[in-house]
Amino acid sequence: MTNIYIVRHGQNEDNANKILNGHRDMPLTEIGINQAKELAEMIKKSEIKIDKIYSSPLKRAYQTGEAIADALHLDAPEKLDLLIERDFWVMTGQKAEDIEKLCAPDIIKTDTIIYFIAPEGAETFPQLIERAHKALDYLTSKNKEGNILVTTHGDFGKMLYAAYYNLNWKSVLTDFHFGNSEALLLSPDSPAEDAHIFQTKQYNH
Repeated sequence: MTNIYIVRHGQNEDNANKILNGHRDMPLTEIGINQAKELAEMIKKSEIKIDKIYSSPLKRAYQTGEAIADALHLDAPEKLDLLIERDFWVMTGQKAEDIEKLCAPDIIKTDTIIYFIAPEGAETFPQLIERAHKALDYLTSKNKEGNILVTTHGDFGKMLYAAYYNLNWKSVLTDFHFGNSEALLLSPDSPAEDAHIFQTKQYNH
């Protein structure tokens, strides 16, 4: 049996400036590095033994994985392209406050974030679900048992969760906020409603 811990990266410079990341590749802020270290301490205290870390190739995710690996005395994360964030295309680099103006009515609003659904060229959530299934198949084929940790991104992390538990992607977008350096547990022994296991102090959305 394989347990998969899905971690969203810590705060990066675009998060701090309220700029939409997508495939932009800005590094973590000092806050983001500290969030990753805080999560690593939570994992230590829980006495969960992580066997391997995989990461999106983008800096913000990889630096988060490195900080956790250092704290847990593990090898550096293995980069996996399948874990990269959703391609925002025309929305890449836009201000978060402009999402509704640029994308309405094709949006989903929550208390903390506005999701754009299908702007020109952007990956759709059904496409992310398809990629999430490929990522999960790869991870479970390479790790038949034990605990692995994956550092990825907000939109794609939620779609990994949706794919694993066969949930409707629209419902998952509104069910909970997946904050910086927070973790979801995907496990045959853990129901979907109990997946959000580690939460950290948030400074942005």
